[in-house]
Amino acid sequence: MLLVIDIGNTSMVLGIFEGEDLKYSWRVATRKHQSSDEYAVLYRNLFQFEGVNPDQVKGIAICSVVPPLNEVFNNLSNQYFSVDPLFIDPEKQNLMPIRYHPPGDVGADRIASAVAAFELVSGPAIVVDFGTATTFDAISRKGEYLGGIIAPGIGISADALFSRASKLPRIDIKKPERLIGKSTVTSIQSGIYFGYVSLVEGILARMKAELGAVQVVATGGLASLVAGDARTIDRVEKNLILYGLRIIYRHLNG
Repeated sequence: MLLVIDIGNTSMVLGIFEGEDLKYSWRVATRKHQSSDEYAVLYRNLFQFEGVNPDQVKGIAICSVVPPLNEVFNNLSNQYFSVDPLFIDPEKQNLMPIRYHPPGDVGADRIASAVAAFELVSGPAIVVDFGTATTFDAISRKGEYLGGIIAPGIGISADALFSRASKLPRIDIKKPERLIGKSTVTSIQSGIYFGYVSLVEGILARMKAELGAVQVVATGGLASLVAGDARTIDRVEKNLILYGLRIIYRHLNG
């Protein structure tokens, strides 16, 4: 079994692969001050719930955008799984040339999702990842990472509104029943949701005009929500990064 872990700023996603099949996946909150022992208890509880034996894990691949947790997960991997983990380094993988300056500034998660998207569509692609930030990444027909766009995530945008407008209530981010709100809550929901859909559609339209014909793949926690109205998105793959981690790991380890 291969354990893959995507450590993000807000949440982390982990999955178990048997061969090419993703058997299990979980999403948990990222806690930057949690120890390897505490994460080990959480992971073993998740495994136990699904009947997974930790001793069956023979490899671990990690992409992380939270450097303080790298040592924590290195210790976790070695102490509790007896496995030396592979941390994905964009500059050291040789599956996808990076046309970005400097190449090391590209997040490992973005390269993992780009690798998976290129294999998935077998051609040029744009990956939209709805995370803490929303990122748009362009992959050429030759399988090169061309660069991308970083925008505030929908959660950050909502938090900024609530923190600056004290009379506005905090609300759940969801699609309202109609565009024109009939209350303060539905007006805010409409502005956040349809405003973000318009941002995504607008950026993708401009990227397509520059790149030509491409497939757009969305991933991340809110991908399914936004993709329902963003007509420029072709497909949603919620575990895209996990598949990218598997591809890179297998490539680097034969």
